[in-house]
Amino acid sequence: MSGSHATRLSEPRALKQDRAHRTKAVILQAAAEIFAETGYPTVTLQDVAERAEVTKGAVYFHFANKEALALEVIRKHYERWRPLISEAEERGEPPLETLFFVLDGTLATMAADVMVQAGIRLQIERSLIGADLPRPLVDWYDELEPLVCAAQDGGQLRADMDPRAFTLVLVASFLGVQHFAQIVTQREDLHKRWAETRDLLFRGVLA
Repeated sequence: MSGSHATRLSEPRALKQDRAHRTKAVILQAAAEIFAETGYPTVTLQDVAERAEVTKGAVYFHFANKEALALEVIRKHYERWRPLISEAEERGEPPLETLFFVLDGTLATMAADVMVQAGIRLQIERSLIGADLPRPLVDWYDELEPLVCAAQDGGQLRADMDPRAFTLVLVASFLGVQHFAQIVTQREDLHKRWAETRDLLFRGVLA
């Protein structure tokens, strides 16, 4: 079989796969928008289909049920963090400045990215979702504690500070501020609230 003939035979399948990937992405984006707006309990797959402008059958083709759709949104939410952390590490700045870069960059993503907003809301509503979800806060803690320890070892944070306890408070405060701002002002004052919280947290531990 000639190379050109083989290529022609493979094109329909490739186009079909590409269309399926694009449809799945549209469905995920629509689901994220609705989950972020109204939360998990009231959303139906029909709602997602209508927002995505696809058939309900198309949604079922990619996701067996609403739980599977929510799980995929949460996975996509967590995928947003690794590039940001990699970028922070590549900057080569001292650990405390790297920590601030990660937190401030994450805050900007929270304010603008509906997939992240949906993932956070779904994690808060995890008890309502019948799926094995990633544990909230654990990944955050695992990523940030080494930076806190490095900042302490480098003399940027007080030597008598408990890095584990401080990291737990930092993560809880960071996500709590985001949740509070979302409920009260739809995140309009998110940056202001975080700046105030960050200054209060670090004021007592800076070397």
